[in-house]
Amino acid sequence: MKSMTTRRQFLAAAALAPFAATTACRSLKDAGGGAARPPARIFFTSQGKTAMLNADGSELRWFDFDVPNQATWQPCGFFSDGRRVLFLSMEPRLDGPGRPFEEYYHKTPTHVWVHDLDSGALTEVATRDRMAPFYTPQLLLNDNRILMQVVRDKVGQIFSMNLDGSDAKEFTRAGEGMPYGLSLSPDGRRVAYHLASPQGYQIWVGDADGGNRVLVAGHPDHLYFCPCWSPDGAWLVFQDCLYKQDPGHDWSDLFLSSPDGKEQRLLTKDQALWFAATYGPADNHGGGSNTPAWSHDGTVLCSHRLPGSKVPWEFQPQRPDTDHFNRDYKPESARGGAEICKVDPRDGAVKKITQPGEGVWDFRQSESPDGNQIIFCRVKTGESPAIWVMNADDTNPRELSRGMDNRGADHPRWVPQGK
Repeated sequence: MKSMTTRRQFLAAAALAPFAATTACRSLKDAGGGAARPPARIFFTSQGKTAMLNADGSELRWFDFDVPNQATWQPCGFFSDGRRVLFLSMEPRLDGPGRPFEEYYHKTPTHVWVHDLDSGALTEVATRDRMAPFYTPQLLLNDNRILMQVVRDKVGQIFSMNLDGSDAKEFTRAGEGMPYGLSLSPDGRRVAYHLASPQGYQIWVGDADGGNRVLVAGHPDHLYFCPCWSPDGAWLVFQDCLYKQDPGHDWSDLFLSSPDGKEQRLLTKDQALWFAATYGPADNHGGGSNTPAWSHDGTVLCSHRLPGSKVPWEFQPQRPDTDHFNRDYKPESARGGAEICKVDPRDGAVKKITQPGEGVWDFRQSESPDGNQIIFCRVKTGESPAIWVMNADDTNPRELSRGMDNRGADHPRWVPQGK
């Protein structure tokens, strides 16, 4: 029996298309000619638009491509040169009033593009041997090959293909569930991902061609989410949400596992992490899952909640979730907040990096390619988030952007500094 892709899985898979860096970090000078690298740069999103700016807050640039009949644009991955970016565009959606999501959304044509940040060139790719109207990039394996979500007859499946769309090979099988949150190992040989299956959200690891798959973690009472490789490839960290107790997925713990699943341990307890980030006032809300990120010193950066915290957007489990949000705004009942912490995988020790205090929520943390800075989002209860940056030694936190028209900024990602 085929497994139909739900609205939640469709939207989550598209939202989690990664900004993938496929090369190791290098020094600030090019080893070949000694030329200076570009300054550290950051991508972020605001009001449905994508922007790039330098880590010192200068040279803000909004991406607005002049291509007919494209309703939305979304960055989906960085190439190893730090100069080219993969974008996904979507034509006007075919679902809507009188047209149910499950029947029409997958018929909406999408397009995949490579954009050169220096020259401004925009080139459509993944056009050869097209299998369906709906393609979504999931992971750049290298500069020439990609893992692509393809939806046919309402069923989602991952294929490995050349960047031009040719030589497509099954990475997952149709009907086994929807894999997303894909993460490439540092050596480029293995892929970790979570699989939304009838048996729950599971963590899997396989070869880059889809073979030799291993179930790392799976339990019907646990939602395991978005694995991330350690810099040496020896470990994975991922979220562990007790979703039956917490149907809104507000909280989780940090789980550590070897890639074969043989050695595992819980690094935090009592659902200590802020998992489903929800924020903003009633007329400008937003959100999306938080994920852990490794730092250069071998610790794990995460968004750690203050004791007794409660988010202002309260999940409503008694009604159907039609918009992947399904929450009521109750700022009067909110309390606590979240701070960026480092968790030591050896003993679970927690070190506070930011301490914003009551009513402030820090999230979306990641370390720069050179290890010198940490980017994150900060939002006060009832307000829209801003992009912040700080030194990796916990000093000099500063705000970079509140987004378009000061209406919020989210999903910051570092641009690889290239070869």
